Amino acid sequence: MGFGSFGMGEMVFIFLIVLLLFGAKRLPEIGSSLGKGIREFKSSVKDIQSELSVPDDAPQIHKTHAPPGESTSQEAGDGEPRKLSDGVASGAEDR
Repeated sequence: MGFGSFGMGEMVFIFLIVLLLFGAKRLPEIGSSLGKGIREFKSSVKDIQSELSVPDDAPQIHKTHAPPGESTSQEAGDGEPRKLSDGVASGAEDR
């Protein structure tokens, strides 16, 4: 037996300790609230898993063509990569 498995003797001992601490009248109340908590936890885990998973039949959106007027290359006409300051300077000169 490993550390995670309980035998019948250990389970009876734990039940007796709980019975002494809470009393016989409170045990059904504790059990029902524990069951409700476990159900809520399982339902929230299912909700999270369903939000994170993407169904196979869902339509996939792929960008294959640039919209009209939008350049598909990242480079300017001279072969150099464009910089943020290039766009700002050219915009100021056009005015």
